[in-house]
Amino acid sequence: ELMCDKRCAAADESILENIADKEKVCYCYDADEVYLALSLGENYFIIENPSDNVLKSFFESGCAKIGYNIKDDIIRLNKRGIGFKNTEFDVMIGAYIINPVRSSYDLADIACEIAGVAQREGAEETNGQLMMDFGDGNFENAAETAANKLFAIEKLYEKLTEKIKENNQEELCFKIEMPLIEVLAAMQIEGVLVDREALVKFGDELSVKINELTNSIYSYAGKEFNINSPKQLGEVLFADLGLPHGKKTKTGYSTNADILEKLKDVHPIVKDILEYRQFTKLKSTYVDGLLAVINPNTGRIHSNFNQTVTATGRISSTEPNLQNIPVRTPLGRQMRKMFRAADGKTFVDADYSQIELRVLSHISDDKNMQNAFLSGTDVHTQTAAQVFKTPIDSVTSEMRTRAKAVNFGIVYGISEFSLAQDLGISFKEAKQYIEDYFENYPNIKRYLDEVIESGKKDGYVSTIFGRRRYMPELRASNHITRSFGERVAMNAPIQGSAADIIKIAMVNVFRALRDNGLKSKLILQIHDELIVEAYPEELEQVKKIVRAEMEGAAKMAVPLEVDLNTGQSWYDTK
Repeated sequence: ELMCDKRCAAADESILENIADKEKVCYCYDADEVYLALSLGENYFIIENPSDNVLKSFFESGCAKIGYNIKDDIIRLNKRGIGFKNTEFDVMIGAYIINPVRSSYDLADIACEIAGVAQREGAEETNGQLMMDFGDGNFENAAETAANKLFAIEKLYEKLTEKIKENNQEELCFKIEMPLIEVLAAMQIEGVLVDREALVKFGDELSVKINELTNSIYSYAGKEFNINSPKQLGEVLFADLGLPHGKKTKTGYSTNADILEKLKDVHPIVKDILEYRQFTKLKSTYVDGLLAVINPNTGRIHSNFNQTVTATGRISSTEPNLQNIPVRTPLGRQMRKMFRAADGKTFVDADYSQIELRVLSHISDDKNMQNAFLSGTDVHTQTAAQVFKTPIDSVTSEMRTRAKAVNFGIVYGISEFSLAQDLGISFKEAKQYIEDYFENYPNIKRYLDEVIESGKKDGYVSTIFGRRRYMPELRASNHITRSFGERVAMNAPIQGSAADIIKIAMVNVFRALRDNGLKSKLILQIHDELIVEAYPEELEQVKKIVRAEMEGAAKMAVPLEVDLNTGQSWYDTK
């Protein structure tokens, strides 16, 4: 176990004169902005209450910076009008690359587990381990806390870069994840404009509808009750109204969405309850939720983009969660009207077309599916023609819908049972669809079998760019756990490769806008979609850049295609 035996020597800004051309510097910028600590050669230094001048001369210098949670540092420095140049390595992101399913990337946790860094003698034990203490009141002064943090960052940098090299993940680390830190920070700083008045008005309309539905539900039930209480709702549906499918548990009848869906044609109250749930969710989560996070100074929401949350490598966002804005229902789509380009500007919205199926065709090297993409035939129509053994021009929209469900289902390791449920067909028909599908796309079947086998053997599956997802579930004795593992093993390389590609596109779009001296900014990423807020005089150039960088993000056996639209609001671009 390693313990820090160094202390930070007090320093002033003259210390910075020695580091302008230093190759790499580990640093720690305190969350309360109380100190800046640096590791220079063998020595640690601390500058307490650093002035803007000190911060500027370090963070805007060309030296390569190694830190922890650098995105937050960039955002805090930006508030002081200070830039950040040359991110070399963020140990939090490094820990995520080598293990994307940790529950915590807290500095103390990863230092202890990955670098074997322990706390000084006499420290409290946590889960049987001596943990680093980073200033929870056990230390007398900032110099000691800062030294511990620097020591942890240094040791993590050593261990993580070694491991990343060993795993052949250098491209993933240094070409995708580390450059992305600056992009996400810039997106968060910029934010997106939200039409507050329209949002309030939409909320009021929802309230009227919620009230109407509440009264309708009460009249069907013959009494007032708490619709949001599963217990009371279960009593009304199954005890009072005697509807079928009532499953009683310890806490009362189950009223989950699956059960209500089965009942929606049995009694009109059920349809109202499903709508009521949809409207109340929209109102509380999205309308009230968005209103709560509009920045009063900018009129924009500055969603927090997270790089270390998903196991697949996708970016997630919180406050608000932009990935979850509902778009499947007409009412949900209205939410997109609230996200607007600032006056005089335009949204350029670019969405990858069927990226996961393109990745699947590449990764499996299935020539039949590749030919559909290369010939420009709609891949779902081609699948329908082959599975239903009918000429392409005879494919009906229902056939295409079913083929689409099979195409996407295969990507997610769908079972015959799930496909039968999704399409409302018999188990036998669903089984036949899947068999016919694999007959037409034999290499996809081979790939899916091989990825499960290699996952079992190696203990992980990888994306095209070497992102790993560790799969202990594949060796589980429990059948349900193992089946879950198999579905994840099939999907993780596909979804993860798509996530890697969009991250490359984000980095390249961001850099191209900056390097061309444009004022237009990349402001949003939602799943496979990027949105740039463009100045009118730059619009044509922005469209060219976005298309070129997204379509050129990866070289695959089939081209990446982008649907690009412009509009004043996110809704207008669809």
